[in-house]
Amino acid sequence: MRRALALLAGLLLAGSALAEVAPGPVVPEGPPSPGTTLEDPDFGVRTGQFGLERTVEMYQWYRDPNGDFQRVWKAGLVESAGYPPSHRNPAAMPMEGRRWWAEAPTLDDRPLDPSVLRALGRWEAFRPGFSRLPGNLAATFQPEGDGLSSADNPLDPRVGDLRLRWRELQLPELAGRVELVDGRWELSPGTANAALNARPLPPVDLPGAEDERKDRRHWWPLLAGLLILGGGLALWHRRGRRR
Repeated sequence: MRRALALLAGLLLAGSALAEVAPGPVVPEGPPSPGTTLEDPDFGVRTGQFGLERTVEMYQWYRDPNGDFQRVWKAGLVESAGYPPSHRNPAAMPMEGRRWWAEAPTLDDRPLDPSVLRALGRWEAFRPGFSRLPGNLAATFQPEGDGLSSADNPLDPRVGDLRLRWRELQLPELAGRVELVDGRWELSPGTANAALNARPLPPVDLPGAEDERKDRRHWWPLLAGLLILGGGLALWHRRGRRR
């Protein structure tokens, strides 16, 4: 019996040592960094986030399904070749919308894969400063709301006037949503699958929660085996005493 108990104690100690040395998953410690500042080179608008977007809308004539004409803001050109001459729009958009992405984002000083930005990033409107607006554009545009407008009177725009807005790409908490693969942060399989199928993102894990779950998953098979072994030893001991 003493030999059996010593064996069981040894197994418990060995299991504890294995649990202590078993490597756990790498969990992000700090916030991600976009690297360099992004800038719209035409208007001098800057952001310290992971993406920058310029949207351009033009005030245009639009014929609704009922055949009625109305003037609306549209991001794309409304084809008006079939409209009456009094309701023709400009032949082209004088300026296009654009996007700029962070070229070398990092997380804990390791590269952050661009797929993380595209899958998890959220485009948020912001009000930029226009202190770097070039003189020629300052003569054409004036601040209106959170952006710029070419209308002399923003409350009464004319067909062909432009309205510009900017958005920046922000990232949510990345713990539990990314994993370190060959020194590069990539989407975890569950997060990538959710993004691919447009399902809600998995909940964010608190720091250390993933390690705790991994430890529990590691310990359960070992604990079950030790309980089975202990039960077998106890049964063997009882049978030995009967003899």
